Amino acid sequence: MEPVQLPDEAAFRAFQAECETELGWLSRYNRDGIAVWGQLPPQGDFAVHRVKGRVNMPEVSAETVFDVLHDTEYRKKWDLNVIETHEIARLSDNADVGYYSWKCPKPLKNRDVVTLRSWRVLDKSYVILNFSVKHQKYPPRKDLVRAVSLLAGYLVQPTGPSSCCLTYLAQVDPKGSLPKWVVNKASQYLAPKLMKKMYKACLKYPSWKQQHNAGKKPWLHPEQSLLPTMPLSELSLQHASSLENIDESGLTEAKEEKGDISGSEN
Repeated sequence: MEPVQLPDEAAFRAFQAECETELGWLSRYNRDGIAVWGQLPPQGDFAVHRVKGRVNMPEVSAETVFDVLHDTEYRKKWDLNVIETHEIARLSDNADVGYYSWKCPKPLKNRDVVTLRSWRVLDKSYVILNFSVKHQKYPPRKDLVRAVSLLAGYLVQPTGPSSCCLTYLAQVDPKGSLPKWVVNKASQYLAPKLMKKMYKACLKYPSWKQQHNAGKKPWLHPEQSLLPTMPLSELSLQHASSLENIDESGLTEAKEEKGDISGSEN
């Protein structure tokens, strides 16, 4: 078992820098305030897919986006790809471990992940990081493919008192030999669609939250958390090499498919 450590400030700042740079990234989509980039797999490792998306959000504050990214109850309302999502345990005031499963484009198998999530405020910007871990009570399921989030997260930067920019970056091994149409669709269609959906969800969140435990935000007020606490020593890093590979490279695209391969977990 490889021990798990919480990200330090250097890790958060390195992630922020990667979100902000375009060096080494290939533009896949740029339209209507939404941009998506892809990056070639490192050293010919075709299992790893890196995608980065950015969306400008007028009329939405950075604080609201940060709340939406944390609020799992609200996510079940707007994220149509989600099968199941919940926090498992609290690790610290700004870190938890959680479970997320999502629908993939047919005929691919659906995926799930168990991730450690940590968050921090840096110079008025909000940063959320997550990566895959092993949890004894959440082993891989037979009906889902356990994907691996090597590193994923969000950078939310204010652009005004009631506007912001959200950047999403994911380095994910979906555990399978994916057809090229899936990789292309994830960056050119599914990622922009997800960001548009997220923007609409952020616009509607303040009014929704007023009707649903308006004052409860344990990600801002840890004393409100009802989650059990858990020591880091009970978790270990999830390596892709220890999971089964699924060969889906020969599958052809199904008509009227819905789903997301990018692994846009919390």
